[in-house]
Amino acid sequence: MATIGIFDSGSGGLSVYREIVKLLPYERYVYYADNAHCPYGEKTVSFIQDRARTITDLLLGKGADIIVVACNTATAAAIATLREGYPDVPFVGMEPAVKPAALDTKTGVIGVLATAGTLKASKYLKTKGRFEDDVHIVEHVGEGFVELVENGILDGPEAYATVKASLQPLLDAGADRIVLGCTHYPFLRPVVEAVAGPGVQVIDPAPAVARQTVRLLEKDCVPLDEGPFGIELLSSGDPESLHRIFALL
Repeated sequence: MATIGIFDSGSGGLSVYREIVKLLPYERYVYYADNAHCPYGEKTVSFIQDRARTITDLLLGKGADIIVVACNTATAAAIATLREGYPDVPFVGMEPAVKPAALDTKTGVIGVLATAGTLKASKYLKTKGRFEDDVHIVEHVGEGFVELVENGILDGPEAYATVKASLQPLLDAGADRIVLGCTHYPFLRPVVEAVAGPGVQVIDPAPAVARQTVRLLEKDCVPLDEGPFGIELLSSGDPESLHRIFALL
């Protein structure tokens, strides 16, 4: 049995856990929500790197065999530093799913919803650069999305108005594929799809991250050994939102 460590700035990374556990249901999970410092989007790179190292040490202390950085902003800011500082630890990071969106668009316009930290990170800019000659990429920060999820507001008028304010500029530009570039955003996917309408496809990179986790562990999704599989939920702040979102899963 492997122990899979997962961390995010808050509860959003549970959208990634949801996909991993579908493929690896018989493993042990330790999830850390750094919600005392959430959101990461406007934090400095050095701050996020320091937090990532601290959380990595904690997860390794819990026996993690692999660590999933289930946060686009933390991946952009810190995963290279983590891989350099912990060469024997396999890390899996997030990347906005620009490639599948670019290959599948019918209008030639794709939209990316992400945090400010992700949109200005070199990792994202390199990915964007590979495709922007072939498609038009429009971007917008999901203003207030993280706060909605952390507060458990996943539908209703407030969620609809908040999503529409950030999504409408992408739709007005002609985007027919919307990439969710933050792990909190999939919890608002039903609202995003309702605002976008039936002609727009919403793309979540979490299933690809789950497949990469399986590849790195080189495991099949069968219980090969006995053990207390399940999940341990940890947080740096008030755990209420973490447990509330987990209950929805």
